[in-house]
Amino acid sequence: MECFSQDRDEVILVFAQAKGKNNYYKPFYVKATLRPDFSGLVFPETIHRARTNSINLLEVAAGEPGNERRVIDVKSFLNERCLAIVLEGGFSLLFKFFGNRPNLLAFQNNDVIDLFNRQLTGDERLLLDGFDRPIDQSFEAFERAGFDQRTLFPTFGKVVNEWIEQKDAVDGITKWAIIQDVLHQLEYPHYYLTRLHHKPTLSLLPSGDIQRAYNGPMEAATGFYIAYTGLSLFEQEKATLLRLLEKKQKRIDNQLDASMNRMLSREETATHEEMGHLLMANLHDVPQVPGAKSPERLTVYDFYRDQPVTLKLKPDLSPQKNAENFYRKAKNEKIEEQHLANLIESRERELQQIKQQKDELGGIKTLKELRRFSKQTLLAGTTNKIATTESGPLFKEVMVDSFRVLIGKNAKNNDLLTQKYAYKDDLWLHARDVTGSHVILKYQAGKPFPRPVIERAAELAAWHSKRRTDSLCPVTVTPKKFVRKPKGMAPGQVIIEKEDVVLVVPRGE
Repeated sequence: MECFSQDRDEVILVFAQAKGKNNYYKPFYVKATLRPDFSGLVFPETIHRARTNSINLLEVAAGEPGNERRVIDVKSFLNERCLAIVLEGGFSLLFKFFGNRPNLLAFQNNDVIDLFNRQLTGDERLLLDGFDRPIDQSFEAFERAGFDQRTLFPTFGKVVNEWIEQKDAVDGITKWAIIQDVLHQLEYPHYYLTRLHHKPTLSLLPSGDIQRAYNGPMEAATGFYIAYTGLSLFEQEKATLLRLLEKKQKRIDNQLDASMNRMLSREETATHEEMGHLLMANLHDVPQVPGAKSPERLTVYDFYRDQPVTLKLKPDLSPQKNAENFYRKAKNEKIEEQHLANLIESRERELQQIKQQKDELGGIKTLKELRRFSKQTLLAGTTNKIATTESGPLFKEVMVDSFRVLIGKNAKNNDLLTQKYAYKDDLWLHARDVTGSHVILKYQAGKPFPRPVIERAAELAAWHSKRRTDSLCPVTVTPKKFVRKPKGMAPGQVIIEKEDVVLVVPRGE
């Protein structure tokens, strides 16, 4: 009956058995949220369309008023995250849930005729018959894939893959049995609203801290949507910080394990100093003819460990010179051993610090305290710390909501900020056609830049420029990947390949 949008990343579809003068008969509503950081379907009991700020969409596929198209099927696809509503006349509406590139596409027969998010230009070339992906999912294919289920089952996703890995299968056959059990649970599912990694999650497996179980998929999808979007800003930011801390903790744990294993392996094998001693103690086993060279391998008795050991020697050197090589390497070995000991001590201190930070974070009750903690620990938006000098930070830094804004101080400092401390998905801002500071709005994985945050960063870019006293200032806004600095350009100068412009009132910190 209707397909419209009244929010930037939201589409509403209205189905009904008939339409009266004022109301629909037995209406059924589908609301699709199609953001890069979150996509899904919710099925509300009713929706009231706003009188203003709403727009009709996909009208060719949906049909004209009085000549609406009937739904004849709903189709899922093999090994793909898509769902299609098939309409009469060869038309289809397809929900595409591809990671951070969700979209709603209208097809006529096999070809795209319209789409919701036109910025995903590659979607225009998609073919309806290309969505089914037949994959050999036999045990033999699993064996060829190195017992990695991600190749055979690309739609499992993080929750299912984590569930499988937590089972700690001892071999490929055991892991295959676990996968078959998972497939059975997915084919005959229960629907769980759970908390996993500090955020609401919809799962077909009983993982995480289960909050509620549902009987059907639409009820579950709606409950999950309400739980996810109902999180307060405080809860969202706190969960993000906890996940960052846990990610950092896991990385340090892995580094610590690697360092400890290396230390242990060194204790189990002869050191280079011991090899030198063993070679000198067994010179009688090496030919003593003047000018004689060493054998490539020499097996001697290791009196340190009460077992034989084979020494690898350089044949073009004498036994004495080979011993000198072992003693020289021993010096580097001791330096490396001290480095490993220092590294282990440093990692243990970092783990203790993270534990303390997690305890502090658990006790924070207000958004103001949370943001102060976030700024002090440099966790917001990125885990990369900004370099500092003895006189203070390299760049001015301003927090806008949970986003970090970095501001260059002069021409050379601008170059450093743009070339060394900005990444391709960060936003780059600069007052247009005048000298001023480069401003970087740091990207947060999976989170689009809110318009108010971009405008605030633009105000800062305008303030830190020659247009500070203007009533309105045009500011260039573009992803960092479109900013280049060819050789020979003066400090602070760059070439911009693609840009948007926003008009703002200059406003400082």
